[in-house]
Amino acid sequence: MGTTLSCCVSPNASPKLGRHPRPAEPDYESEIYEAVAGDTVAVVPAPAAVEPVELDFGAGEGHHLQHISDREMPEDLALESNPSDHPRASTIFLSKSQTDVREKRKSNHLNHVSPGQLTKKYSSCSTIFLDDSTVSQPNLRTTVKCVTLAIYYHIKNRDANRSLDIFDERSHPLTREKVPEEYFKHDPEHKFIYRFVRTLFSAAQLTAECAIVTLVYLERLLTYAEIDICPTNWKRIVLGAILLASKVWDDQAVWNVDYCQILKDITVEDMNEMERHFLELLQFNINVPASVYAKYYFDLRSLADDNNMNFLYSPLSKERAQNLEAISRLCEDKYKDLCRAAIRRSLSADHFTGIRRSNAILS
Repeated sequence: MGTTLSCCVSPNASPKLGRHPRPAEPDYESEIYEAVAGDTVAVVPAPAAVEPVELDFGAGEGHHLQHISDREMPEDLALESNPSDHPRASTIFLSKSQTDVREKRKSNHLNHVSPGQLTKKYSSCSTIFLDDSTVSQPNLRTTVKCVTLAIYYHIKNRDANRSLDIFDERSHPLTREKVPEEYFKHDPEHKFIYRFVRTLFSAAQLTAECAIVTLVYLERLLTYAEIDICPTNWKRIVLGAILLASKVWDDQAVWNVDYCQILKDITVEDMNEMERHFLELLQFNINVPASVYAKYYFDLRSLADDNNMNFLYSPLSKERAQNLEAISRLCEDKYKDLCRAAIRRSLSADHFTGIRRSNAILS
């Protein structure tokens, strides 16, 4: 998981990036900071300067890792209240976005602003409209846009400016070029967050599912570590979450050294250290239940609807309907097989228990 004994320190490219030969890498750094100077008028001022806290895990403490089933939750953190662990807890990003959504609707109502032309298509008796995004196969572009919008609301509506030194970009810059101090005093716009994440996903060939898991880890970090995502730390927090999500989700994960080829001024040692701290802060809880994943997916769709980010809808054709029916039948057969296997295991266990009881009585 990114330690010095793993693939992070390899000088060669990872198997994933080596699978598809690509032309020379574009200069990704030019996209990351191009908005610093010219677009500061449109950004929102941050409430106050961030005071990073030095992270110290204690030199004398051991690093014994408990099994995930034996691990206890952090103190004062109930499982039911943590959205990244419990499927019934409301996601943080959706609740943070509701304030802006309500204000926007109220402003439109008071100013008699017309909603404009309706672009969303609705099904009728003769035609069914479906988009190309499902919970098992989300659309990459739309999902990344929704995830970055969720990050934008996290930054904009944060409670405070609590941070840690390992994520502070002033202490651990992602580029050798000097970044103006003015950059850290304003909240980034959504388009700049999207551009940063899109660059990483495009260069590392990551999937839409990885984007959803990235958001789960990000909210888990903010909850467990009790920090806020703000202008000085959002890039390194997002980078750490993407790094971890890609390794957990993808069988052939991108190595840390490959991210150093995308962000050319960052070192492998810095990536390894950030990954280690990220895992420590998560208490090595990298498990994402299917119910939590599905909740984040549908809440991202709700966020898209609230912000008029419509998915691409198209009429349901005969061929697609047949494919959906075949997939549903396949999933139903797999579910039945799992149920039969569970019943057989249960009967075998009961039979074995009955034999032991019989032997105990006879003896």
